[in-house]
Amino acid sequence: MMPMNIRPAPSASRSSKVMRRCLGWSVSALIVGILAACGSAPPVVRAPVEPVRTVVPAAPGPAPAVGPVVTQSRSRWVPVPWDSLPGWGADNLFEAWNAWLKSCERPQPPMSALCAEVRRLSIGSPQEQMEWMQTRLQPHRVETLQGEPTGLLTGYYEPILDASRQPAPGFSVPLYQLPAGMTPRKPWFTRQEMETLPEAQAALRGKAIAYLADPVDALVLQIQGSGRVRITQPDGSMRWVRLAYAGTNEQPYRSVGRWLLDQGLIKDASWPGIKAWLAQNPQRQQELLWSNPRVVFFKEEPLGELDAAFGPKGAQGVALTPGRSIAVDPGSIPYGAPVWLTSTGNQTNLQKLVLAQDTGSAIVGAVRADYFAGWGPDAAELAGRMRQPLQMWILWPK
Repeated sequence: MMPMNIRPAPSASRSSKVMRRCLGWSVSALIVGILAACGSAPPVVRAPVEPVRTVVPAAPGPAPAVGPVVTQSRSRWVPVPWDSLPGWGADNLFEAWNAWLKSCERPQPPMSALCAEVRRLSIGSPQEQMEWMQTRLQPHRVETLQGEPTGLLTGYYEPILDASRQPAPGFSVPLYQLPAGMTPRKPWFTRQEMETLPEAQAALRGKAIAYLADPVDALVLQIQGSGRVRITQPDGSMRWVRLAYAGTNEQPYRSVGRWLLDQGLIKDASWPGIKAWLAQNPQRQQELLWSNPRVVFFKEEPLGELDAAFGPKGAQGVALTPGRSIAVDPGSIPYGAPVWLTSTGNQTNLQKLVLAQDTGSAIVGAVRADYFAGWGPDAAELAGRMRQPLQMWILWPK
């Protein structure tokens, strides 16, 4: 998921999140509710969504194992030769190296043993980087425990919104900090109860960070787990901040798209399709929102020039890189692991090196990933419609 004044660039839930993905929400359940931002803000380098690259077809059938299979709690890893990775050798590896350097800020063994070499190779040639990877790493095809190598890729991003520090005409939808007295992993009030029960409203009094104009935008922000917000201060000045994931009310996530599909109200469950239905049925907006009982709470973080060049922090605790960070199920793939990803669909064709740096409550399964597209309209469009087949190879130290 750009100048911050704001022509947004491409970056996340997710329940890490950081779920920063809170994240972790599958962005097939995503609302493209981006407000075009304006006004002044610190300039940043635009990090565009990755261009579509030529797909190099895989060899017919899965490659045979070249060593013992490694079993994880939710997946198995089948060691395979490098030439079985579709598109290997065609990716611009240096574009992924910044994401790898971020993972080395919070490394986990055994990947931590490679970080000195990763840092040294940040100025190496693409050929040197590829040869080093082939020498030090072994690709493993990620499969379900039953041996299925194909799963699902969705996308997420960082919305850009306008907000007010205080309730004001046109800004009446609160975004809350984490309320005091909540018990971890114990369900709190649902979304509907938070808006209707006096005891819930009393617990939330004084906890609003900012106010949005549209409750649907607030839902989008909660699904993504993080957002860039231009806040109007009480003195009339403007300030850019990141609202980052702080926790949830521990209620189950329910996809509003699935709710509409189950009732036969729509056939297109992408967020453009959901927005179109809402435009025709505004009287049912509250019913739609309440169908998802989960609410995400936020914390405010500065959004300086360097911060704005990357996305929010993911579950690994490092800033996400547009087009090179993914959210995974940590029961299948450990945080910080490099992953070769291939996915072909209507939205984009991907054959590239990415880093497992985040998770989300909807990101469950062996061959399952959420692709961090960046921030802004382009990222929102890509993430909002991305739902396509996925194969992954984890690149693990020999």
